[in-house]
Amino acid sequence: MNCLQFSSPVCVPSCISSQPKTIWTSSNSENESKVGKLLQSQKGHCTKVSRSVNMENLQNGYLFPEIFMREFLHTQKYPNARVIRLGIGNTTEPIPDIITSAMAEHAHALATVEGYSGYGAEQGHRELRMSIAERFYKNMGIGGNEVFVSDGAQCDISRLQMLLGSNVTVAVQDPSFPAYIDSSVIAGRAGNFQQETGKYKNIVYLNCTPENNFFPDLSTASRADLIFFCSPNNPTGNAASLHQLKQLVEFAKANGSIIVYDSSYAAYISDGSPRSIYEIPGAREVAIEISSFSKFAGFTGVRLGWTVVPEELSYANGFPVIKDYNRIVCTCFNGASNIAQAGGLACLSAEGHQAITRVIDYYKENAEIIVDTFRSLGLKVYGGKNAPYIWVHFPGLSSWDVFNEILEKTDIVTIPGKGFGPAGEGYIRVGAFGHRETILEASARLKNLF
Repeated sequence: MNCLQFSSPVCVPSCISSQPKTIWTSSNSENESKVGKLLQSQKGHCTKVSRSVNMENLQNGYLFPEIFMREFLHTQKYPNARVIRLGIGNTTEPIPDIITSAMAEHAHALATVEGYSGYGAEQGHRELRMSIAERFYKNMGIGGNEVFVSDGAQCDISRLQMLLGSNVTVAVQDPSFPAYIDSSVIAGRAGNFQQETGKYKNIVYLNCTPENNFFPDLSTASRADLIFFCSPNNPTGNAASLHQLKQLVEFAKANGSIIVYDSSYAAYISDGSPRSIYEIPGAREVAIEISSFSKFAGFTGVRLGWTVVPEELSYANGFPVIKDYNRIVCTCFNGASNIAQAGGLACLSAEGHQAITRVIDYYKENAEIIVDTFRSLGLKVYGGKNAPYIWVHFPGLSSWDVFNEILEKTDIVTIPGKGFGPAGEGYIRVGAFGHRETILEASARLKNLF
């Protein structure tokens, strides 16, 4: 199959053309060269501000907007298609009433003199910070003062990139969530992109495949200042074991590294694997943890998350990292929405947490249906037990080709594994978010295709 890879749009400004337009370029260098020549050949007014070399170093478009574009082109080609979206990890089930009622009550109170509130603390409401520490980090030594409430884990990834200088080195799992790499490129830490390997020169790629149980061989891994690690992993769905995370903490201590641990999917863990890096002794000295209400409570549109920075974590000179992160937050952020924080507090109540757990169980049942579907077709399937993502292997095939064929023949949107890094080639990621009838329909379509 032929795979046309669209990248981010190139907007032709007024200094190039009197009629601004968008050109969707392919990812090959020939087309990029044509666009470059077009930009240089036209005359008009441009500023004297140079484009950031770091932005120029980004490859193609960000993965998820490209998926949206391909879906859009498919619907233009087949306007009557009933598209099923199992790609972008967007939750679909309603937020429990106890939580939305708390947000609505807070919103209505803003219309009263007694209930109005303006700016809150940039670090988040004290009650919510304490509740997060109590609910998720009880007996781990984490206090509410070490919890920073935010507008989501992805935003916090970028704030953490701001925390450190551009000369620090970065390691990521391969495959991994694209934001870790792209934000490192924007921060100037990645080095040049190497077409032959599909990797950035200065980024350490920690290979995570079925052959090593999705955990890197740290005995051969290069040292890095900053280690991004996601468990349960996006995209593979694998949750690291207690033994594996002990290795990771020991590796970080031996190398003087800082772990940025993404636990956004911890609520989906079913087998007793650690839900926090702070379950590991010594992790407070080497790890920052980011997490989110998005997949935990269906807050993908509400936007609420948190980052934990322990007081013990320090730089080489002994200065506490938490003080610098507090400065970053106070400089670059005005605090999460008061209404969203009211909802977050309701999520952590006994009744609210119970209601959320029922929704998570619903998504996990969806995941079981999808896993069973692909296994019945004789395919190797990973994930789906401890995360809402299923990682399906199509050996010897291009992941973009598999994505295209499934979309073309079943009207189902997935995610090509290569979008998560070189080690994702030959895989697709399938999400378990969807109404039950939609999941069952997708299962039937996939069985008919294969």
